[in-house]
This record gives sequence, structure tokens and C-alpha cells, in this order.
Amino acid sequence: MRTLRSRAALVGGTTLALLVAGAGAASAHVTVTPSTTAAGSYSVLTFAFGHGCGESPTTQVAIDIPDEIVTVTPTINPNWDVEKVMETLDEPVDDGHGGQYTERVDQVVYTAKSPVPDGLRDTLALSLQLPGEEGDKLVFPVIQSCEEGENAWIQTYEDGEPEPDSPAPFIELTASEGDGHGGESADDAAADPEDGSDTSGVAGWIGVVLGALGLAAGGTALVRTRRSS
Repeated sequence: MRTLRSRAALVGGTTLALLVAGAGAASAHVTVTPSTTAAGSYSVLTFAFGHGCGESPTTQVAIDIPDEIVTVTPTINPNWDVEKVMETLDEPVDDGHGGQYTERVDQVVYTAKSPVPDGLRDTLALSLQLPGEEGDKLVFPVIQSCEEGENAWIQTYEDGEPEPDSPAPFIELTASEGDGHGGESADDAAADPEDGSDTSGVAGWIGVVLGALGLAAGGTALVRTRRSS
């Protein structure tokens, strides 16, 4: 079974335990910042750290992916090698394109080409679709390995409890939006006159005016031609 899962079991709680809203992302030593938290949307999650293990440089960051998420697209970072660790699914999952997924991304592991010294900041980004509904929490336990030692950011906690010493990064989902891509669809935006994006009416009037000017110019030319003849 996965290393992160087994370590999480030792400290209690699961990767989807309820957390104090907003506290984990704000105070975790490895933070996660989503481009959107809308349920069902595609989001880019940016994981950041600015320290090593004590003063030891960071050599690897392994991000545990919640069971509900099947596919993940890691962003290439020129300072890191990246690997997707796959896990076979108990049952195939529809991929939405007439096929099926038989395995899922279990972990994304970034290995530093050159160790990151303590006190220097770096970011690692993953693109994925956010499963669940408004109010759900998605927890991403992280193992930060260093030249000497490691930090296991895997602890979760319940509402009303104090934040643990090594909290796992998490996000809380908000209400879904539009077409599931983190905003309203193009058709919705075009039909909304309040945001100034509905230019179809303006374009129509411009066409009418230009057409009228063209007819007037044509008529004038015709009259001059007849007079000259």
C-alpha cells in the first residue's frame, strides 16, 4: 500500500477528513493555492514551500492524490524531474470519451535536479478536475524529503481542534460554476449585456449604418453619371 497512506494512518485521520475551513492552506509549511475551488472545475493547484528539513536542502516532494481524482497533469518545472505513480483501479471508470480508465494517478513525485537550499522558495503545479460538491475538502498529504531527514505534511484534524504540527495541504470546494471549467460558458458570456461582452447588437447597427452610407454613395455616383451623359 502507499507510503503516504500508511504514514497518515499512524497519525490518525484519512486523506478526506474534515478540516478547519481555511486553516490548513493558510498555515501549512507546504501550502496549496488553487486557480479555482469551484466543484467540477478544472483547477491548477500550486504547491509551495520555502524551507528544507531543518536546514537540510530539499531533494524530493511527493504529493498524495485523493482517491476521488483519477487523472492529473503535472506542470513541468525545469528544476525538477516529475513522475506519476499509478494505481490500478478496483473497477474501471468511464473516461467520458467512450473509453475507460483502468488505473489512476496515486502520487505525483517531483525530484530536484539540484537540491533546493533551506530558505529558498519553489512551486510545483498540478492540473486536475475537482470532484465533489460545495463544502467538500480535498486533502493532499505531502512528503518532503531532504538530504538529511524528511518532513511528513500528512496530519489532518477535525473542526474545533488545534492545528497539528505537520498539517497536510487542503482545499475546500465552493459552488460549481457554468460549464465546469471554472467559469461561465462562452455562450453565457456572450448573452450577458451587463458585462459589456454582448457586442452582437452593436455590430448589427454598425452594419446598418455602413450599408446606408454605401447606398447613398452609390446613388450620388449614379446621378452624376446621368448628368455628365
